Amino acid sequence: MLSICFYLIFCLPFNRPEAQTSVREGKMQRLINENFAFADSQYRYMMTLIQNDRMPQSYDEKNNRFITYDISWWCSGFYAGSLWYIYEQTRDEMIRKEAERCLGALEPNQNFTGNHDIGFMMNCSFGNGYRITGNARYKDILFTSAASLATRYRPSIQSIQSWDKSKRFECPVIIDNMMNLELLYWVSNSGGDKKYKDIAIAHANTTLKNHYRPDHSSFHVVDYDLTTGKVIRKVTWQGAANCSPWARGQAWGLYGFTTMYRFSKNKTYLNHAKHIAGFILNHPNLPKDKIPYWDFEAPFIPNANRDASAGAIIASALLELGQYTTGAERKKYVDAATLMIESLSSYAYRAKRGENGGFLLKHSTGALPQNSEIDVPLVYADYYFLEALKRYKDWYL
Repeated sequence: MLSICFYLIFCLPFNRPEAQTSVREGKMQRLINENFAFADSQYRYMMTLIQNDRMPQSYDEKNNRFITYDISWWCSGFYAGSLWYIYEQTRDEMIRKEAERCLGALEPNQNFTGNHDIGFMMNCSFGNGYRITGNARYKDILFTSAASLATRYRPSIQSIQSWDKSKRFECPVIIDNMMNLELLYWVSNSGGDKKYKDIAIAHANTTLKNHYRPDHSSFHVVDYDLTTGKVIRKVTWQGAANCSPWARGQAWGLYGFTTMYRFSKNKTYLNHAKHIAGFILNHPNLPKDKIPYWDFEAPFIPNANRDASAGAIIASALLELGQYTTGAERKKYVDAATLMIESLSSYAYRAKRGENGGFLLKHSTGALPQNSEIDVPLVYADYYFLEALKRYKDWYL
């Protein structure tokens, strides 16, 4: 009888939902703190490997080669953005100093018009820098960057042209382009020209119309005729096939339409984001740990390569989508994102301290059909992983 009383008094309370929630929150708080401490250590190490005029991209473990690119590479802003996320949590002044150095190196990109990627380059770097420091100089640079991005808008197709005309494409628009709309909308809302917001809305509407299949998966590339505005073809450049759902492309779309709802409050975008989330989370080829294969229809599943970068982007997007939903729907998104964060934090995906070129995550896939960046760390995987950790801490703890 005594043992039964003991059980009733001391054990049952911990089965209550609020007790279970408290345990989960404590676990996630510890996980997030540990990840940011780890990130601080890793990026301090990475700082010792970087040349002043280059930005980190990946690490070739087999050949012990730290891979960097110049500032015109589309990923050039992610390193500085990651540094700002780390500084925000740790207040490590050495990390801040490195972030500020990187922004100085990236300043010329505010005038870049060579492709659509200036949003990645400048919003992830200067956007976070301005959010954290309030430095007016950073805001001015973001305004100039939006003006540069707007030069790629093509009224005849109601979209921002991603890449220039080539032997492969006439006027290509890729799903990744949804990620650049945040810069445009933010600048309009922060005192800039209203036309930037209008461009973002037009581009999102055209993407919704032409990029998506009936099952709510996205094509990678839509090629347009600039004269007539008509679609020439819908293909892939980084996916397994023209008709297959390239994993990171689905992530970009989910994130982009969720962001568009944040700014516009247009429920068309919110509902579309929910549809994309449903496609991802209900797909029979999504692994149990929720970190997708590089393509949802990749050859050789379950032995196909994973893409940790897609998992990190999806996790971050789902956490924001959870902010705009309630009840069981919100729980579904947050639970999935939580599992993704836990998976990425495990030894299956996270590097060991002092290894991996200082990058946090392993097992990302850049462009498998081009035999490029396969099963390697990638700088943007780290960025969106850190963003997901911050979002969880800010919104769910």
